[in-house]
Amino acid sequence: MKVILKADVKGNGKKGEIINVSDGYARNFLFPKGLAVEANAQAMNEYNNAASSKAHHEKVLKDAAEAAKKVLDASSVTIKAKAGSGGRLFGSVTSKEIAAEIKNALKLDVDKKKIVLDSDIKAFGTYTVPVKLHSGVTANLKVIVTE
Repeated sequence: MKVILKADVKGNGKKGEIINVSDGYARNFLFPKGLAVEANAQAMNEYNNAASSKAHHEKVLKDAAEAAKKVLDASSVTIKAKAGSGGRLFGSVTSKEIAAEIKNALKLDVDKKKIVLDSDIKAFGTYTVPVKLHSGVTANLKVIVTE
């Protein structure tokens, strides 16, 4: 019997997969526990609609990430920081500050977790900071730290 899994079932498959199982296993275990539904015409139609909806949503997110990448690659943000002797900053410039400056200057909402810093910026200068916008879409933002 073909069934569509509504939840992960150990040893059989993950949520959303269509699998073949024995009739008894489906009727006595999967259906009563709500882990699966029979893959009839109505369920298959709903499954196909959900899959196409998910693909469309993913495409919209990727297109938005591509547009944001073009903006970030072509621009730079300037962050002002206080420093002591020798050009070393008091504290450091973090991804949170960079995300706030992107929002102020470029009007883009970028999560601070998507900004990849190997370590915090502790000196004046110009840095190229990668920003992971989506899987496979990474922008390189120019960050200028001044006094």
